[in-house]
Amino acid sequence: MTMSREDEIEIRRLFYAEHWRVGTIAAQRHHHADAVNRVLGLGRPRKPQPPRAQFVDVVKAFIAETLATYPRLCATRLYDMVRPRGYRGSVRTLRSYARLVRPKPKREAFLRLMPIAGEQAQVDWAYVGEVDVPGGKRALWLFVITLSWSRAMWGEFVFDLSVHSLLRSLSRACTFFGGTPREWLFDNPKIVVLERHGSAVRFHPLLLDLAGHYCVRLSLCDVRKANQKGRVERLIRWLRDRFLAARTIYSVEQGNRELLSFIAEIAHPRPHPDLPGRTVEQCFEEERPRLLTLHPGPVPTDLVAPVRIDKTAFCRFDTNSYSVPPGFVGQTLTLAADDRIVRILDGTTLVAEHERSWGRRQTVEAPAHRTELLAQKQGAKEMRGRDRLRCTIPEIDALYARWVDCGRNLGSMTARTIKLLDLYGPELLGDAVAQVLARDLHDPGALASLCEQRRCALNAPVPIDTPLGHNVPERDVIPHDLETYDVKPTKP
Repeated sequence: MTMSREDEIEIRRLFYAEHWRVGTIAAQRHHHADAVNRVLGLGRPRKPQPPRAQFVDVVKAFIAETLATYPRLCATRLYDMVRPRGYRGSVRTLRSYARLVRPKPKREAFLRLMPIAGEQAQVDWAYVGEVDVPGGKRALWLFVITLSWSRAMWGEFVFDLSVHSLLRSLSRACTFFGGTPREWLFDNPKIVVLERHGSAVRFHPLLLDLAGHYCVRLSLCDVRKANQKGRVERLIRWLRDRFLAARTIYSVEQGNRELLSFIAEIAHPRPHPDLPGRTVEQCFEEERPRLLTLHPGPVPTDLVAPVRIDKTAFCRFDTNSYSVPPGFVGQTLTLAADDRIVRILDGTTLVAEHERSWGRRQTVEAPAHRTELLAQKQGAKEMRGRDRLRCTIPEIDALYARWVDCGRNLGSMTARTIKLLDLYGPELLGDAVAQVLARDLHDPGALASLCEQRRCALNAPVPIDTPLGHNVPERDVIPHDLETYDVKPTKP
């Protein structure tokens, strides 16, 4: 803090006229003691001290030579190298000295490129986070493509980072733009580049097929030079700040729906960053006629792979199980899948089709396949006798416990009771079971007798399937009294 002329005069008065001490003046006038001494002329210049010898003096030349060759060498490694050469100082001292003499990296100058309309599109992905799916979580990614001249963009959220996902996204982007540029610029991911040595590149064959279909040239950035596709990198950073910030993505469908609205309402109407007075949408309308025309015909983007059908008539794909008809158990079929549908084929014949599940360890089963399997498994279709009785008459469990206590054969008891159920129905048999339990009985004959008594009381038909002609009414035949059968009638 600069001291005013008035403060200097007052300090001199207090010291020489009032005889205040320097410390008292400094405390009262709120100045440092050195500043007060300077004003009073009491400070004495210190004698110059001869330079002190430093521990690094013996290895200065070696440090300079080493850092010139390896400018990013860490101080601890440098310490291990200079200790055998006579250095006796600490790592801290060596680190401070190395910070002073380490060569500063030269800033790279970048060439500003001006693309031609319809010439190039830049492609990249952005990691969004994890989304809850049935059975676990999946990583969510945002595919982004932008036209380098107009800055028009398109994107979609994806769970899959395979080459087939890239093919689908590129095909949909071409449909959205109404054409395709002459070059796609990528980074160096494995789904694009299988091998690379310098400028020699081997692209993924499926991506080459797609580029051949659209007549597009594939281009790559230099290794570790993502700045060469700075337009899409800057766009992704803008999307993080403008679209993804404070937004929760619950599903791919919800995210893509909101992203398309964002592109139409905010991304394309925004001002163009390089062409003042024009919007991205206006530049895109100017660039659209210069894009290559799309060739008609479908583009193969499905994942095709052989699958083995297990003994439960299911095949596994992406941790999930998909059902097929039971007649294909043990066979190897062909699976064709995109991001929405999973199809299973036997040659060219469609065997099964399911909506693709993005959950983990989920079972996707068609009701028709379950019905067909149950039809083949009669034991699975029809319940066992004991289970059938329990489902129809829950109180029969107490009667089973009584049969066990009395040592009766449960199989025989079950078979005889099933016949009564078929003859008299669940209502009459249920009443008979209740009466047997109330009377502390356990004989199935008693069940039959009680069922018949109850049927007669209700005047229900005889439970005997007797085929009669259409002209014969179905009625109960009541026998007459046989006590007078042998008695001769008396004459009058």
